[in-house]
Amino acid sequence: MVNAKGYLSANFTKSFLLTFLPFFMIISLVYLVRISALTAKIKLSLVELLTLYSYSIPDIIFYTLPLSFIAALTTVLMHMSHDNELIALYALGLRSEKILRSFFLISLLFSILLLVISLFAMPMTKQLYKSFKQEKRSEAKLNIVPGKLGQKFGDYYVYIRQKEQNRFHDLVIYNRTDRNNEQFFASKHGELKHTNGHISLLLEDGYGYTYAKGQLQQAQYKTLEAFDTTKKRAYHFNDTLAYWMQASENKRLMHTLIFFIFVSLIPLLSVYLVAAFSMINPRYQAAHTFLVIFSVTILLYILASILKKFGTLPLLGGAIMIVLGGGIWLFRQRVARYF
Repeated sequence: MVNAKGYLSANFTKSFLLTFLPFFMIISLVYLVRISALTAKIKLSLVELLTLYSYSIPDIIFYTLPLSFIAALTTVLMHMSHDNELIALYALGLRSEKILRSFFLISLLFSILLLVISLFAMPMTKQLYKSFKQEKRSEAKLNIVPGKLGQKFGDYYVYIRQKEQNRFHDLVIYNRTDRNNEQFFASKHGELKHTNGHISLLLEDGYGYTYAKGQLQQAQYKTLEAFDTTKKRAYHFNDTLAYWMQASENKRLMHTLIFFIFVSLIPLLSVYLVAAFSMINPRYQAAHTFLVIFSVTILLYILASILKKFGTLPLLGGAIMIVLGGGIWLFRQRVARYF
């Protein structure tokens, strides 16, 4: 039995890697394209782009692993059935339920891995991703581009004609607090200053106009400093327990938690369901590998989508019992009663 287990595991591992790696690469490309789209709004170096991608790896694994498991298990069982390898194992005295136990153990390990990823890794990487984006967007506000209209610095709109590092030439700032209060300042030179955590624009050799309550005033200045008064909120991180504790009050987060649990259990729930239609006698039954993969995947992900939208803990428990119980019943009716 030890050799049989090793043979089954080796076949499954080979099939799983051939399925998982292409899926992983395709989904990774989708995430990289999405991350690259951020460069239109914020400036990212290659290292920063790869950092953002690393935060997406748990998500990619979470969404590709269940589908890869179903595809690999179906392919292995169909291949062994078609080559009469399962028939040979039955002839050696191994019952179909015993053969399936090896895959059931693998599915249990996969489900535990998915639970760890979804309940522990994903909440942390999602928070790191949001924090990184918030920080880069904050920096982007200070990246004033020459010749571009509509750029903001705090409450001011800024336009510059030329820039040399932090030195600006021919600079204009405009602020309109309300209908009756407007400010307009222009200067020949200016620079961006960082002092004790405060950021400001220092304007040199310029003039300005202020309009308030029907009065227009003009001023000429040697230096004028405009501060960024917008409030900067530091991103608040929650540990995993605190993150999921919010689900008791946040209905959307509760649905996400239920969805994560169900999808994490897909490898465990799909074993008997897949085996019921994949452990066949090739002489009397036709092999429909892609139909089995497609049908089982669609069924489980439709249930997962319903749980994500309307899920409750009792409904989750009911869905798990129905899928697992239904799979065991179908397996016994179609396979175990004969082999």
